[in-house]
Amino acid sequence: MLNQPLSKKRKRYELLLKALMLLATGLTAALVLFLLLYTILKGIPNITWELLSTSPSYLEERIGILPDILNTIYIVIATLIIVLPLGVGAAIYLTEYAANKKIVSIIEYAAEILSGIPSIIYGLVGMLLFSNSMGTCLMAGALTLVIMNLPTIMRTTQESLKTVPQSYREGAFGLGAGKWRVVRTVVLPGCLDGVITGCILSIGRILGESAALLFTAGFAHAVNGIIEGLAAPGATLSVALYVYAKEQGEFGVAFAIAAILMVLTVAINFATTFVQKFFAARRS
Repeated sequence: MLNQPLSKKRKRYELLLKALMLLATGLTAALVLFLLLYTILKGIPNITWELLSTSPSYLEERIGILPDILNTIYIVIATLIIVLPLGVGAAIYLTEYAANKKIVSIIEYAAEILSGIPSIIYGLVGMLLFSNSMGTCLMAGALTLVIMNLPTIMRTTQESLKTVPQSYREGAFGLGAGKWRVVRTVVLPGCLDGVITGCILSIGRILGESAALLFTAGFAHAVNGIIEGLAAPGATLSVALYVYAKEQGEFGVAFAIAAILMVLTVAINFATTFVQKFFAARRS
């Protein structure tokens, strides 16, 4: 008889928890859908071929975001070329070569702290370190983004390296392979999904970064080649969104850029999921 009221009370408690979890899930999904649909519906009508294929001209009263698209591509390429070898190399050393585990834990803790620092601080440091020496340019912004994305690349690669079974390494050593050969032919192919995932996540962060680039890359709207572009100031899409919305009051153009960035963000998330499932299927 005493267990019956307790059982009813527990059931009511479980139902309440389920209702609260469903409410939290529904609110989260609704918020995401609202932001996605609101941005796309406000931005799509303002996206035209002229907007995407021309540069701004104050004499002709024309607004174009072609320079911003090119600058975004340039800064993504420059950042990845630098950060991928650094991040992957650091992860390989810490996981496969480093013998002092205390130093490894300190470096990992420092990387966690770096990933949580506000981007505006990275911008200030990048301005003092890079912009003062090479001027305000896309390359200064790319080097700042390298520091910002290094913890992401390093940590995702480290976690992927740890998922490779130790028996694979021991088997390769038993066949007479050296340390680097084992890493290159056995370990890295087994964790390629983590490297690619970290790369895709870094691209998403680069696309959405604006505060650090305002300090380092500037907000010029000029069409340049990749070499000239990296040596000159330029606005990425996220910086251009801020300039058009805050400085010029062109909210139609701002929403058009926001819709493009939103679509790119969704595509990056789908690409990350696809890569993870693809390599998981290959391993199984």
